[in-house]
Amino acid sequence: MDAVRVALLREVLAGTQWPAATRRFAGTLRSSVVPHGGGLLLVGSEEYEPWHLAAHLVDESTWSGLPELAPTLVRHRVAPGDPAHLAVGLGRIEAAGRGETLLVVAPRPPGEGLLERVHDARRAGATVLSLDNGDPEVRGLAHEALSVAGGDEVDLDTVQHLVSAAAGENSAPVPRGRRRFRDRLSRLADQLTAPPPPRW
Repeated sequence: MDAVRVALLREVLAGTQWPAATRRFAGTLRSSVVPHGGGLLLVGSEEYEPWHLAAHLVDESTWSGLPELAPTLVRHRVAPGDPAHLAVGLGRIEAAGRGETLLVVAPRPPGEGLLERVHDARRAGATVLSLDNGDPEVRGLAHEALSVAGGDEVDLDTVQHLVSAAAGENSAPVPRGRRRFRDRLSRLADQLTAPPPPRW
Protein backbone atom coordinates (compact mmCIF):
# COMPACT_ATOMS: atom_id res chain seq x y z
CA MET A 1 0.00 0.00 0.00
CA ASP A 2 1.55 3.32 -1.06
CA ALA A 3 1.71 6.53 0.99
CA VAL A 4 -1.30 8.08 -0.78
CA ARG A 5 -3.53 5.11 0.02
CA VAL A 6 -2.32 5.08 3.62
CA ALA A 7 -3.14 8.80 3.91
CA LEU A 8 -6.62 8.20 2.48
CA LEU A 9 -7.14 5.29 4.83
CA ARG A 10 -6.14 7.45 7.81
CA GLU A 11 -8.56 10.13 6.62
CA VAL A 12 -11.39 7.59 6.42
CA LEU A 13 -10.51 6.36 9.92
CA ALA A 14 -10.18 9.85 11.42
CA GLY A 15 -12.26 10.04 14.56
CA THR A 16 -11.54 6.40 15.41
CA GLN A 17 -8.74 5.08 17.60
CA TRP A 18 -6.84 3.46 14.72
CA PRO A 19 -4.58 6.21 13.32
CA ALA A 20 -3.24 7.06 16.79
CA ALA A 21 -3.16 3.45 18.01
CA THR A 22 -1.21 2.19 15.00
CA ARG A 23 1.26 5.11 15.23
CA ARG A 24 1.77 4.41 18.93
CA PHE A 25 2.35 0.71 18.27
CA ALA A 26 4.72 1.52 15.39
CA GLY A 27 6.62 3.89 17.68
CA THR A 28 7.05 1.08 20.20
CA LEU A 29 8.29 -1.19 17.42
CA ARG A 30 10.82 1.37 16.22
CA SER A 31 12.07 2.20 19.70
CA SER A 32 12.51 -1.52 20.36
CA VAL A 33 14.56 -2.38 17.25
CA VAL A 34 16.48 0.77 16.28
CA PRO A 35 18.61 1.20 19.43
CA HIS A 36 19.61 -2.49 19.24
CA GLY A 37 20.55 -2.35 15.56
CA GLY A 38 17.73 -4.65 14.46
CA GLY A 39 16.88 -8.10 15.68
CA LEU A 40 13.23 -8.02 14.60
CA LEU A 41 11.64 -11.46 14.34
CA LEU A 42 8.19 -11.74 12.76
CA VAL A 43 6.01 -14.82 13.27
CA GLY A 44 2.40 -15.75 12.64
CA SER A 45 0.26 -18.70 13.60
CA GLU A 46 0.49 -22.06 11.89
CA GLU A 47 -2.43 -21.11 9.60
CA TYR A 48 -1.42 -17.48 9.02
CA GLU A 49 1.99 -16.41 7.79
CA PRO A 50 2.53 -12.60 7.86
CA TRP A 51 4.67 -12.47 4.71
CA HIS A 52 2.76 -9.39 3.52
CA LEU A 53 3.73 -7.42 6.64
CA ALA A 54 7.31 -8.68 6.27
CA ALA A 55 7.46 -7.30 2.71
CA HIS A 56 6.03 -3.93 3.79
CA LEU A 57 8.52 -3.63 6.65
CA VAL A 58 11.39 -4.41 4.28
CA ASP A 59 10.13 -1.64 1.94
CA GLU A 60 9.72 0.80 4.83
CA SER A 61 13.20 -0.01 6.11
CA THR A 62 14.63 0.93 2.70
CA TRP A 63 12.58 4.10 2.20
CA SER A 64 13.16 5.42 5.73
CA GLY A 65 16.85 4.55 5.89
CA LEU A 66 16.21 2.33 8.92
CA PRO A 67 17.55 -1.13 8.05
CA GLU A 68 16.67 -2.22 11.60
CA LEU A 69 12.99 -2.40 10.58
CA ALA A 70 13.63 -5.25 8.13
CA PRO A 71 12.37 -8.39 9.88
CA THR A 72 13.37 -12.01 9.82
CA LEU A 73 10.24 -13.97 8.90
CA VAL A 74 9.99 -17.03 11.14
CA ARG A 75 7.96 -19.86 9.59
CA HIS A 76 6.21 -22.88 11.06
CA ARG A 77 7.10 -25.05 8.06
CA VAL A 78 10.32 -24.71 6.09
CA ALA A 79 10.89 -26.79 2.97
CA PRO A 80 14.41 -27.99 2.04
CA GLY A 81 14.58 -25.90 -1.15
CA ASP A 82 13.32 -22.61 0.33
CA PRO A 83 15.50 -19.53 -0.25
CA ALA A 84 17.46 -18.29 2.77
CA HIS A 85 15.01 -15.49 3.68
CA LEU A 86 12.17 -18.03 3.80
CA ALA A 87 14.12 -20.81 5.54
CA VAL A 88 14.02 -19.62 9.16
CA GLY A 89 12.09 -22.03 11.36
CA LEU A 90 10.63 -21.85 14.86
CA GLY A 91 13.99 -22.76 16.38
CA ARG A 92 14.96 -19.13 15.82
CA ILE A 93 12.42 -18.03 18.44
CA GLU A 94 13.97 -20.45 20.92
CA ALA A 95 17.32 -18.73 20.34
CA ALA A 96 15.88 -15.20 20.80
CA GLY A 97 17.07 -13.18 23.75
CA ARG A 98 17.94 -9.75 25.08
CA GLY A 99 18.09 -7.01 22.45
CA GLU A 100 15.76 -8.83 20.06
CA THR A 101 12.11 -8.08 19.33
CA LEU A 102 9.52 -10.71 18.52
CA LEU A 103 6.40 -9.46 16.70
CA VAL A 104 3.58 -12.02 16.79
CA VAL A 105 0.74 -11.60 14.27
CA ALA A 106 -2.18 -13.82 15.22
CA PRO A 107 -5.63 -13.31 13.71
CA ARG A 108 -6.72 -16.41 15.66
CA PRO A 109 -5.32 -17.93 18.85
CA PRO A 110 -2.00 -19.62 18.00
CA GLY A 111 -1.15 -23.12 19.13
CA GLU A 112 0.44 -23.97 22.47
CA GLY A 113 3.76 -24.77 20.80
CA LEU A 114 4.18 -21.21 19.57
CA LEU A 115 2.99 -19.70 22.85
CA GLU A 116 5.55 -21.73 24.78
CA ARG A 117 8.35 -20.57 22.49
CA VAL A 118 7.23 -16.93 22.78
CA HIS A 119 7.10 -17.29 26.57
CA ASP A 120 10.64 -18.70 26.60
CA ALA A 121 11.89 -15.86 24.36
CA ARG A 122 10.34 -13.29 26.71
CA ARG A 123 11.95 -14.95 29.73
CA ALA A 124 15.29 -14.83 27.90
CA GLY A 125 14.93 -11.05 27.56
CA ALA A 126 13.32 -10.56 24.13
CA THR A 127 10.70 -7.84 23.75
CA VAL A 128 7.37 -9.32 22.64
CA LEU A 129 4.86 -7.29 20.61
CA SER A 130 1.60 -8.61 19.19
CA LEU A 131 -1.00 -7.76 16.59
CA ASP A 132 -3.85 -10.06 17.52
CA ASN A 133 -7.58 -10.67 17.87
CA GLY A 134 -7.66 -10.01 21.59
CA ASP A 135 -6.69 -13.52 22.67
CA PRO A 136 -5.82 -13.19 26.39
CA GLU A 137 -2.94 -15.67 26.20
CA VAL A 138 -1.20 -13.75 23.41
CA ARG A 139 -1.85 -10.40 25.11
CA GLY A 140 -0.55 -11.81 28.38
CA LEU A 141 2.82 -12.56 26.78
CA ALA A 142 3.18 -9.23 24.97
CA HIS A 143 4.92 -6.17 26.34
CA GLU A 144 2.76 -4.18 23.90
CA ALA A 145 -0.31 -5.45 22.03
CA LEU A 146 -2.72 -4.03 19.47
CA SER A 147 -5.90 -6.07 19.13
CA VAL A 148 -8.51 -6.08 16.38
CA ALA A 149 -11.87 -7.51 17.41
CA GLY A 150 -14.60 -8.75 15.07
CA GLY A 151 -16.76 -5.66 15.46
CA ASP A 152 -14.00 -3.10 14.81
CA GLU A 153 -13.97 -0.68 11.87
CA VAL A 154 -10.85 -2.36 10.46
CA ASP A 155 -9.44 -5.84 10.00
CA LEU A 156 -5.99 -7.09 10.95
CA ASP A 157 -4.65 -6.69 7.39
CA THR A 158 -5.55 -2.99 7.40
CA VAL A 159 -3.92 -2.52 10.80
CA GLN A 160 -0.74 -4.16 9.50
CA HIS A 161 -0.64 -1.65 6.62
CA LEU A 162 -1.06 1.27 9.02
CA VAL A 163 1.57 -0.04 11.43
CA SER A 164 4.18 -0.72 8.75
CA ALA A 165 3.63 2.73 7.17
CA ALA A 166 3.88 4.46 10.55
CA ALA A 167 7.01 2.51 11.46
CA GLY A 168 8.80 3.94 8.43
CA GLU A 169 7.68 7.55 8.86
CA ASN A 170 10.69 9.74 9.35
CA SER A 171 10.32 13.33 10.48
CA ALA A 172 13.85 13.43 11.87
CA PRO A 173 16.75 11.01 12.17
CA VAL A 174 16.21 8.47 14.90
CA PRO A 175 18.83 8.78 17.63
CA ARG A 176 21.23 5.86 18.00
CA GLY A 177 21.55 5.02 21.67
CA ARG A 178 20.82 7.40 24.53
CA ARG A 179 20.92 11.15 23.99
CA ARG A 180 21.63 13.71 26.65
CA PHE A 181 18.85 16.04 27.78
CA ARG A 182 20.65 19.07 26.29
CA ASP A 183 20.88 17.35 22.89
CA ARG A 184 17.14 16.63 22.89
CA LEU A 185 16.35 20.19 24.04
CA SER A 186 18.59 21.66 21.35
CA ARG A 187 16.94 19.53 18.67
CA LEU A 188 13.48 20.63 19.84
CA ALA A 189 14.53 24.31 19.77
CA ASP A 190 15.85 23.88 16.21
CA GLN A 191 12.54 22.38 15.11
CA LEU A 192 10.48 25.12 16.75
CA THR A 193 12.53 27.98 15.28
CA ALA A 194 12.97 26.53 11.78
CA PRO A 195 11.24 28.52 9.02
CA PRO A 196 8.18 26.90 7.49
CA PRO A 197 8.73 24.95 4.27
CA PRO A 198 7.99 26.90 1.07
CA ARG A 199 4.57 26.44 -0.49
CA TRP A 200 4.66 25.93 -4.23
